[in-house]
Amino acid sequence: MSNKVELFDQVRNGNSQTVENLLENNPKLLETKDQRGSTPLLLAAYYGHRGIVELLLKKGAQVDALDGSGNTALMGVCFKGYTDIAKKLIDAGANVSQKNAMGATCLIYAVTFNRKEIAELLLEHGADATLKDARGKTAMDLVVEQGNTELEELLKKY
Repeated sequence: MSNKVELFDQVRNGNSQTVENLLENNPKLLETKDQRGSTPLLLAAYYGHRGIVELLLKKGAQVDALDGSGNTALMGVCFKGYTDIAKKLIDAGANVSQKNAMGATCLIYAVTFNRKEIAELLLEHGADATLKDARGKTAMDLVVEQGNTELEELLKKY
């Protein structure tokens, strides 16, 4: 098994000590990509492995690296609902208004999946609620369509 394959397996499984050892032996693995274009940071964030996210950020992982669909680590946690990791990524300088290949933003993911706490965090950090996805929908359009009055009230504040 190559170090690259092992690294991604260990990230998926949440084995932070093994991930750290692999990176110590080969620092170039930090920005390597898997078959879907994910970096170790994107994968760790998506799987909710906060300790590995912290380790990778400390080692200098690119916080806004894109996967094959143009998603960032922050987009993944907005979809999954990992507020604590979202805070870490934002504190590390993640772009809260980045768009992916379909025009979706972190805020669009947060409201689509009813992640109110993350939506609020994004808005507090300057997320642009006026950005439209590839279908021409803003975050507000989506919450109105869903009938989510709680998120609608939140978006109206910004």
